[in-house]
Amino acid sequence: MNFELSEDQLQIKYSVREFAESEIRPYVMEWDEAQHFPEELRPKLAELGLMGIIFPEEYGGAGMGYVEYVTIIEEIGRVCGSVGLSVAAHNSLCSNHLFMFANETQKQKYLVPLVSGESWGAWGLTESQAGSDSAGTRTTAVRTEASQAEGKAGWTVNGSKNFITHALACQTLVAVAVTDKEKGNRGISAFIFDKSMEGFDGDKKENKVGMRASETASVVFEDCFVPQENLLGNEGEGFLQCMQVLDGGRISIAALSVGIAQGAYEAAVKYAKERQQFGKAIAEFQAIQFKLADMATQIECARLLTRQAAATKDAGKPVTQRSAMAKLYASETAVRAAEECVQIHGGYGYTKDYPAEKYWRDSKLCTIGEGTSEIQRIVIAKNLLRSM
Repeated sequence: MNFELSEDQLQIKYSVREFAESEIRPYVMEWDEAQHFPEELRPKLAELGLMGIIFPEEYGGAGMGYVEYVTIIEEIGRVCGSVGLSVAAHNSLCSNHLFMFANETQKQKYLVPLVSGESWGAWGLTESQAGSDSAGTRTTAVRTEASQAEGKAGWTVNGSKNFITHALACQTLVAVAVTDKEKGNRGISAFIFDKSMEGFDGDKKENKVGMRASETASVVFEDCFVPQENLLGNEGEGFLQCMQVLDGGRISIAALSVGIAQGAYEAAVKYAKERQQFGKAIAEFQAIQFKLADMATQIECARLLTRQAAATKDAGKPVTQRSAMAKLYASETAVRAAEECVQIHGGYGYTKDYPAEKYWRDSKLCTIGEGTSEIQRIVIAKNLLRSM
């Protein structure tokens, strides 16, 4: 399997890099300090096709594969983890769930506007009591024969979702609810919500350590009526759908992790060449050189694992194991690289005058979101034991 980028893929890489450097980097710290979600970027992202990277042109998408997708997420993450996370969540979670499991009518109504960049999409799986145990969903959907308001059959949904990217900014949300508690995870169904539905609203915005310019908030459902035609797939398929969506989502987080690690590495190299101690640049000291060598090697390994998972996804082959491996290794590499970046900067690494501390803060979420490192190890081990 060839992991070198083609000429066309390199062109995509450098065009996104140019965009990130000119449209994102000048504002990174300003947005981070203010926890400002840069809605003003959405039209620009849409113009570049970055709101629908992995979707066919028939739905208004860019028609790219996962190899191109991870290249794009890496380049954005290299400059700003928050924007990279938003683009990744929009593409790989909400929009991708619709692309994979919605019927044609649903795709035209909900997917096409998301792909064109009319609004952000959100995806709701996590709850206060259902994090790593995603089958522990408590949000309920009760069948309703007819609603006085809607005049048709559907579902009444009650509950909440936590840690939802774009919970406030979204127009469309895909979320799961229990439709038959006797059936365990096979009694969980997926639904399409939109902000026009009474009883569906965004709630508390989280005050996060890192990724502060990516909006994370809660979603609340209070007797929210969802028409039958907004059921995604068949009743009881929601949990299994989410597990398949997460296979692609973990590739996204792996790519984001590689980007953050690369950004931290470049910042460390730049500082090491400039910083003078004992009459010479600290880059000349073997202790610093060893740190840089380890960072570069680990980042390249993470990048190759991520591209392998992306190429496997593009080939239509099972990707659960490879996406879990890529996400696990890349996210932990990001944390290590960012920490070493801070260490190389010394005292300055612990100040906001240099980018080291932000890479450090942003990196940690990658080991938590879309399945913790512990969950990835469980997934990997189960697949290894099943295949032996």
